[in-house]
Amino acid sequence: MGKGRIEAFSDAVIAIIMTIMVLELRPPEGTEWSDLGPLLPNFLIYALSFIYLGIYWNNHHHLFQATSRITGGVLWANLNLLFWLSLFPFATGWMGENHVAPIPTAGYGVVLLMAAVSYYILQTVIVRAQPADSKISHALGNDLKGKLSPVMYALGIAFAFVNPWISIVLYVMVAAAWLIPDRRIEREFTAPAAMSQE
Repeated sequence: MGKGRIEAFSDAVIAIIMTIMVLELRPPEGTEWSDLGPLLPNFLIYALSFIYLGIYWNNHHHLFQATSRITGGVLWANLNLLFWLSLFPFATGWMGENHVAPIPTAGYGVVLLMAAVSYYILQTVIVRAQPADSKISHALGNDLKGKLSPVMYALGIAFAFVNPWISIVLYVMVAAAWLIPDRRIEREFTAPAAMSQE
């Protein structure tokens, strides 16, 4: 099975999720700059969620560029990831509308955690579907950021019941760590071409 359909479908779903999220932002009733003030928390949480979705889209693109074989397991693992990503608009709206209250902030962390776990599952299923000693398996290697991220999300969920702003800081820290796209795959697949040009 080719990978074109799964990439196109995933791109479309992520684009729809981003669109739904922005539609949740309500314009102020007033016409003054000061009327935007109360909307700032919602906008900042929307921006954080948009960045997260962008990170997933970017890394998903790199992952599938390095994938040569698609199986039924890969399809289901990808759908699992898309399911958790599709909850971003709900989690974002819930936390934003309730001004970073403990339970909505923990709920946002649960969505982040499950998306991270789902991405790890997708990576694992893809690696197993490739030929032995594939480049993608070598490229992924020791995924320190991928292992630390769920720990940070779990801490964010726990801290939501102590001080939700600590949770927000933890969520922002993970996003900041992933802002630069995961270059392991790109490096692995461009290294031979670079060496052949020398």
